[in-house]
Amino acid sequence: MPKSAPLSTRIGKARVTSAPEVAARAKRGIEAYTQTMAQNGTPMANIIEKLADGTVAQGIGQIGLSALNPSGLACAKGCAFCCILKGEDGGTITEIEAIEMYKALSVLQDDPDGRNWAPKACPSLDPETLACRAYEARPVICRSYISTSVKACEKATKGEAATGQGTLPPYHTYLAAHGISRAALKGTKRVSTYSLFELASQAIDGASLETALARSKHSASELEAELKRSKQDLSRAR
Repeated sequence: MPKSAPLSTRIGKARVTSAPEVAARAKRGIEAYTQTMAQNGTPMANIIEKLADGTVAQGIGQIGLSALNPSGLACAKGCAFCCILKGEDGGTITEIEAIEMYKALSVLQDDPDGRNWAPKACPSLDPETLACRAYEARPVICRSYISTSVKACEKATKGEAATGQGTLPPYHTYLAAHGISRAALKGTKRVSTYSLFELASQAIDGASLETALARSKHSASELEAELKRSKQDLSRAR
């Protein structure tokens, strides 16, 4: 598709590794979000920047989550098994989420952190209370993960089969929106993802924002890998 094609056309024709209904929902969310920005006078260059850094995907995810009120959850402050980030990606987040987490955690430089509790635990955890010290800045993946069983979460951290835990639908829409943004902006603007674990580690260990982003940035293939995992998770849930 030519780079000169209107953004709406490029978004409409973008292909992403997601279930068709998820991709369609993500495109509707992007269209609504970008149209609102345009109506509010946001220049096109700024809209493209917010697509690229994940602001649009983040907003779509958070709006979707705000409409949900799941019941019967075992999630509570101090239960942090889901914060052990054992996957190779270290928890996939967007650039804007990485920046927000850095700002929240950089003030805690050299303090004890979650890694004192478990080597792969998110550094944002207080090692004594296991409460998140960046709760207000936590990314969509953290906001979306729920469980009806603490035991199930504990088993999952050990690599054992478990049921009752997983990510809410808005996470999959958010991820698809970021994938669509990358496809639509290909050749125009880089759309990256970052490791939550590495970003948080760098922030608390005293790295500058620029260094933290560089060291936590994923390879280009990681977003596609996470989209495939998302699609598989949805397939198993049906």
